[in-house]
Amino acid sequence: MEKFKQILDGLLDDAANLGKRLLVALVVFIIGKILIKWVIKLLTKGKFAQKNEKTVVTVLSHFISVGLYLVLAITIVGILGVNTASIITVLASAGVAIGLALQGALSNIAGGIMILILRPFRVGDYVEISDKSGTVTDVGIFYTVLTTADNKVITIPNGSVMADNIVNYSAKDTRRVDLVFNVAYGTDVEKVKSILLDEAAKHELVLKDPEPFARLTNHADSSIDFTLRVWAANKDYWQVNFDLLESVNKRFEEEGIEIPFNQLDVRVVNGK
Repeated sequence: MEKFKQILDGLLDDAANLGKRLLVALVVFIIGKILIKWVIKLLTKGKFAQKNEKTVVTVLSHFISVGLYLVLAITIVGILGVNTASIITVLASAGVAIGLALQGALSNIAGGIMILILRPFRVGDYVEISDKSGTVTDVGIFYTVLTTADNKVITIPNGSVMADNIVNYSAKDTRRVDLVFNVAYGTDVEKVKSILLDEAAKHELVLKDPEPFARLTNHADSSIDFTLRVWAANKDYWQVNFDLLESVNKRFEEEGIEIPFNQLDVRVVNGK
């Protein structure tokens, strides 16, 4: 009888301890959940959300939420008396196995996060990535989507995006237009330069500062080449480019300046 009483007392003590642990775990869970919601709300509604794009805020809040809930779960398990070291070891092993299995996907996720944080480009920018050019229409966790000038859609994995060079043509407000014009040998150099600068000065979309530049820059096989460089607003780049090509060509015709074709001189020597 005495032995039975000891066993019963032991069971009651264990139940009481378990009850206390469950109560503490429940309190920690409630408080932890409230704190996590507060942190996420602060992240998504506070100054950080106002200063950053919605996609950035959404992705970061999701990852932070998962991380905080994972920490809360491990804490509760530890309060209940389970060895947390073994749990962390199992989670680490599982993480390594999952990481190896999903190496490509994780690389794209990491690339997506880096794009959202560093923002080498934004939706609407015209960029060149991996020898592909187009307007950025979407930046997701796994892929970046470009739309080309002829309306083709290019989907590039974010891992490849961050591993390659990125040329952002929309990052600055102004852009330089570089044009090369070929004229025949014997043409008056100063006259050609004067025409190029005059056509640039007449175009209303060409900026005055920096000043347009026109110089003889190359002696080719069949021509002498002149480079015209002007600056324009980014949005006016292509209009200025095409307008100057047309106006200079028309001006060359009016001034009688010859645009040469490729030439080859052949000498025939009569042998004996």
